Amino acid sequence: MIETVVSMELPVDEHLRIQKNRIMPVHPTGKEKRFAVVTGTHGDELEGQFVCYELQRRLKSMPEQLKGIVDIYPALNPLGIDSITRGIPMFDLDMNRIFPGTEEGPMMETLVKRLMDDFEDADMCVDIHASNIFLMELPQVRVNEETENLLVPYAKKLNVDFVWVHSAATVLESTLAYSLNKIGVPTLVVEMGVGMRITKTYGYQLVEGILNVMKEMGIWEGPVGEVREPIVSSDRAVGYLNADMAGIFVPKIEIGDQVKKGDILGEILNPLSGNVEQVVEAPIDGMVFTRREYPVVYSGSLLGRILGGREE
Repeated sequence: MIETVVSMELPVDEHLRIQKNRIMPVHPTGKEKRFAVVTGTHGDELEGQFVCYELQRRLKSMPEQLKGIVDIYPALNPLGIDSITRGIPMFDLDMNRIFPGTEEGPMMETLVKRLMDDFEDADMCVDIHASNIFLMELPQVRVNEETENLLVPYAKKLNVDFVWVHSAATVLESTLAYSLNKIGVPTLVVEMGVGMRITKTYGYQLVEGILNVMKEMGIWEGPVGEVREPIVSSDRAVGYLNADMAGIFVPKIEIGDQVKKGDILGEILNPLSGNVEQVVEAPIDGMVFTRREYPVVYSGSLLGRILGGREE
């Protein structure tokens, strides 16, 4: 059942509508748990769109196996998706920097407050993001240290390649995930793929993980495929690759590759002089979980990240 969660008037007799699709069990009892899947907060992140479609296809194929409520929010920022804009066009805002909002605030703060009201009785939320157009990310869950004990057990069941535990100091308190966790709605942030693209293999992988978590919660009784055991980064080093020179970055590795310290991971080329400006080497042993996709780089540009072994 498609419902309008928030509707606000815009200039020229238009409306901003944020909608969700509520999928109910065949025989509801009134005591069902509620699972929310959220994406489209940033208009240039489209990986979650395929996840929303594929999850609904799986649920609709075996409706009798659904024992809880699933709410799917495919476009929290519909104006951004329509205009291929990361933030909210016209308002020049990053939507994921204004939560939890307030009814007494400007229009967009009122909008996110009403979204928060709609989420507040969910038993679990998965907030799906893609990377930007510059970087490709291996499927991962990002968790801050404040919620590590609660969320990591769920994250390990989500069929991602690894779980990145961030220090509390790096967490932005104005994000949807932080705000939901603060009010007691366990929320997992998934990062995967690349901006403005859909990576179907990652979508299938995450849907399997969502069904697995739903099964653990008693919401889904249907089949679930094999679920991988992720690496948890808590006690592991993370190596960063940054450009020292401007130019065109040509990688020589694939995302997910295992590399050794000193391995050549790519080159920065100068198309004017025909020279190699920089040979990019791995700073540590480990797995490449972020790789530069957009080739134009400048000094300091992020080229990739490597998840290393256990720290001493």
